[in-house]
Parts: sequence; structure tokens; C-alpha cells
Amino acid sequence: MNQRIRLVVKWTLPVVVVVALLAGIAMRGWWMPASYRVLASIKAATVSSAESHDHDDEGAASDHDHEAALDAHEHDAQDEQDAHGEEHDDHEAANHYDHVHDAANSLELSQQAAATLGLALHRVKLRPFARTVNIPGAVVQRPGTSQVQVTAPFTGVIMRIYHVDGEAVLPGTPLFDLRLTHADLVEGQSDFLQMAEQLAVVDREVNRLREIAASGVIAGKTLLEREYEKQKIEASLRSQRQRLLLHGLPEKKIDEILSSRRLLQELTITAPQPPETEADPSRLMKIGSLKVEKGQQVAMGDPLCELSDYAVLFVQGKAFEQDIAKLTAAAQEGWPVTAVFELNDNRRQMIEGLKILYLANEVEVASRAFSFYVPLPNEIVRDSKTDSGQHFVDWRFRPGQRARLLVPVEPATPRIVLPVEAVVQDGPESYVFEHNGGHFDRRAVHVEYRDQDRVVIANDGTVKPGVEVATASAYQLQLATKNKTVPPLDPHAGHNH
Repeated sequence: MNQRIRLVVKWTLPVVVVVALLAGIAMRGWWMPASYRVLASIKAATVSSAESHDHDDEGAASDHDHEAALDAHEHDAQDEQDAHGEEHDDHEAANHYDHVHDAANSLELSQQAAATLGLALHRVKLRPFARTVNIPGAVVQRPGTSQVQVTAPFTGVIMRIYHVDGEAVLPGTPLFDLRLTHADLVEGQSDFLQMAEQLAVVDREVNRLREIAASGVIAGKTLLEREYEKQKIEASLRSQRQRLLLHGLPEKKIDEILSSRRLLQELTITAPQPPETEADPSRLMKIGSLKVEKGQQVAMGDPLCELSDYAVLFVQGKAFEQDIAKLTAAAQEGWPVTAVFELNDNRRQMIEGLKILYLANEVEVASRAFSFYVPLPNEIVRDSKTDSGQHFVDWRFRPGQRARLLVPVEPATPRIVLPVEAVVQDGPESYVFEHNGGHFDRRAVHVEYRDQDRVVIANDGTVKPGVEVATASAYQLQLATKNKTVPPLDPHAGHNH
């Protein structure tokens, strides 16, 4: 009988233990939170007692016990949420959960982290916005203005070249010294100088006869004949002056011939002045190519060099035939056009406030493309001078650069417009990161319009004008925020209980 009881106990006891363990695991959501609270209370009391008894000797153990209590407290809230989804009855756990919820949409960055990310800020403000069509284009020269040919006004020999290829010059700056060998010009100067001498002789004779005629010694007819002769020489001298001007001789050089009574042997060729509609004495022109050398014989009209005037260029847009009506409306209404230039590192430069100058008269037969032109003000990005006084500049925009033109198709209205990098798309949600002191708050926003350059968000109070949002690194901020808020797969991972 005793042997039978021992056999029953031997086989039944393991089964009971296994069933109890399984039941305990299945009901851990009920008994574990309570046990954690009891353990936390006991250990907190132990910590308080130990600190009052001997703070110096038991400080390390007290800190460890306090961390264990907090850890148990956190697992309590997490286990109840995962297992049953019930509300926690502990007030401190509820407060801790609210803090995590707020932190999930806030991110604090150190100065080092901001510098590493290359963080950039954009101030939110209402600005005019209109839907646009995106049209490819390229920077081109302005015909008849961007390139200026400098030619030899007379036949002669190049005696001096003042500047090197690629140097920048101002209007009126000397470019070449030309020793004149042009036969017509030499002859014209000779005739002009000879007439000037004859006029001087006749003028002295007329003055002498006037004194004599006043005393009645000679007849007045003789004085009148000399005055007629003087008028004829003056007329011929004026005609010869015009001849020299037509040859291209400057007015001041002709006056110099009269004052010095010497023929002009050399002529300095200067950089031409810009058109009267764009007169600007400070406008720099760049020597594109030198075509002559010192001592070279040149004939009248031979090219000497090219000057590039890139102060204003054109952006030539290439639209489709069906876009003609939209372009015509934009040009007629004067709606502002934006030129977009792609830079390195996926960055872009946007030039706003441009206007359509004119539309081409024809549609290209082969491509069916339609051209239109937008003036593009240029700017100097490098301006330097060498020790010898040579001047060099570099322009930001150059012919051949690719661009895109955003042409409005409707009148502009005030909207909140952000760079496309400032709005992060995550599934159906769109976020911006608002800068508040030393941290960034993630805000869910309503996107009303998006293209490859800009995003329009609703002005519903979520993001108010005047605040600053992150642009260049908004996507990295979103990744950091998501990684911070993802819960672990096992709530007890890394803990031994």
C-alpha cells in the first residue's frame, strides 16, 4: 500500500508542477504587475532605510535597487498594455507613459549633431504661390549683346596688346595700339591738315584787310572776296572732318591733329561702350579670345578679339505646342517665372521673380518644340586682381547651363510654401520638424500641393507663420525619431528576473 502511494506521488507531482508553471505563465499579466509593485515598494523602503542608516557605505547598492524598482515599474506598464490593453492603475506609470508619448514627437540635438547633419532652417511665412508647369530650358547668350567683336578700324600694324586672354575689362579700356598704314586715312589726314593750314593763312589775311579797309586804303570788294574764300575752306575742312569720322577716327583725335599740326601715327583701340539702353560704365566684359599678336599686320575689318558681356543672359525654354496658350497668358499677365538650377548634393538654386520677355514666332518642325525667352540677371562669384594689375572675374551663370522654368498657370495667392526637403513623407502621413529652442518637435501637416521643388501645406494652425522648420536634414530627423519610438520585440529582453 505504501509502495502504491509512493508511485502515485512520484508520477503526479511532476505533472502538478508542470501544470502550475503553465498556468503561471498564462496568467503572468495578472500576477506579475502586482509582484513588481510589491517588489518596488519593498526595495524602495529598503533603499530609504539604507540611506538613512549609512549613506556612504550603501550608496551604490541603493542606486542599483532604485534602478531595479524603476525597471520593474516600466515593465509593469508595458506588459499590461501588450497583454490586455487595460489602463494602468498606478498614477506614476500613467505619468511616465504620457512623458514617453511627448518625447516620441520631440528630438533634442547637440551642436555637434546639428553640425554633422548640416542642419538648415527655413522660416515659415505666407508667400504668393501659384500652380506651375515645369518646362526644361538652358542658359543662352543674348544675340547681338552677349558677344562683341572688336575689329581693326584701319589697316595697320599691332604695336601693343594691353590685356591677356580671359581678362576682364571695363568699357573704354585700351585694348590695342595700332600703327596706321591705311592709305586712305593717311591721305585724309594730309588733306585735312593742308586745309587747316590754308584756313589759317586766309584767316590772317582777312584780319589784315579788315584793318586796311577800315581806313579806306583798299576797296571793300577785296575784303569780301577773301571772306568768301575763307568760307569755302571752312566748308571743305568740315567735309574732311566728316570723312575722317566715317573712317572711324575719334573726334578727340581729329582735334589733336588740328592742335598739334601733326598727322596721327598710332591709334589706341578701346573696349566698346554697352548699348545706350544698358549704359553702365562699371559693367565688366571678359576677353573671350585674342586673334592677333604683336607686330601682326591687319587690314581694316579684321577681328582682333571677342568680348563677352554676361551681365544679363537668357534662359531659353523649350515647351510643347500645347503649352503655347499657357505661356501666352503668363507673358500677358506678367506672372513671375522661377528658374531652377540643379547643384551638387541634390541641392538646387531658385531664381524667382523673372518675366517672359518674348515668345518665338515659329514652332520647330522636327521636334514640335516652342521656344520662349526669359532674361536672367547674372552675378559675379569671383573677382580678383593679380600683382601686375590683371583683372579676372567668374560669372555664376554661363551659356549652356541646364535649367528648369516654373511658369504659373493661375494667379498667385498667399500660401505656406516650404522647400520639398522640409516635408517628410511617411506612408499616408507628412511631417515637418519645428525648431523650438534646443529641440525639434515633429508636426503632422496637411499637404495641399507638392512638386519636385516645393510643398504647400494647409494654414490650419499646425505650423504657424514665423516659426522655423528643418530643411536639409528633416529626413534624418524623422529616422532618428522613429528609431527612438520603436518598442522592443521582447519587453523583457536584456533583463534577468
